[in-house]
Amino acid sequence: MTTTTTTGSSKTVRVLGLLTIIFGIIFIIAGGVTWGAVASNLAAEKITVSDDAQAFGGQLVDTPWEAWFQADIINTHALEASDGKTYAELDQDDPTRQTVMTASFLRASLFTSVVAFGVALLVVGIGVVFILIGWALRKAAAAAGVATSSVTSTGSSAYPDPVPAGRPTAPPAPTTPTTPPPAPTGPKA
Repeated sequence: MTTTTTTGSSKTVRVLGLLTIIFGIIFIIAGGVTWGAVASNLAAEKITVSDDAQAFGGQLVDTPWEAWFQADIINTHALEASDGKTYAELDQDDPTRQTVMTASFLRASLFTSVVAFGVALLVVGIGVVFILIGWALRKAAAAAGVATSSVTSTGSSAYPDPVPAGRPTAPPAPTTPTTPPPAPTGPKA
């Protein structure tokens, strides 16, 4: 009689694989929710990309790309207003200093949203990787669990007794065929 059993370690690996898959799903959901929250909060500000931006002119800012191009054009406008000087380069009594400072704050806010979008995407990517690792762990554990089997019989065994360690083994004895050879064919004399 042959029985197949699953070892304790392969059960543990299967459970770890399942937990990894569950965490992957949680990460994907969390990343998606974060992306949606950042996009909806950005859209609620009703910022539109300036028409003279390199891309997305006139569109509502609710994606990282639109936020990036709007921040870029804000910088261009601020540098034009200050004759190419940054906030730190302007005198404290310069009237354009307030405009450049506001532009810097707006750019920083937009770049923060770009970073938040990036983190959300990173979390989704980690979730996908976790799912793949969990799936691979479960496949490996399933393959390892089938490999363990035992044979039990009553009476004498068809298998030789195990050889004690350190003792050389002899080659197996030749076996005799269990079926008779085919009858010769040909002319009878």
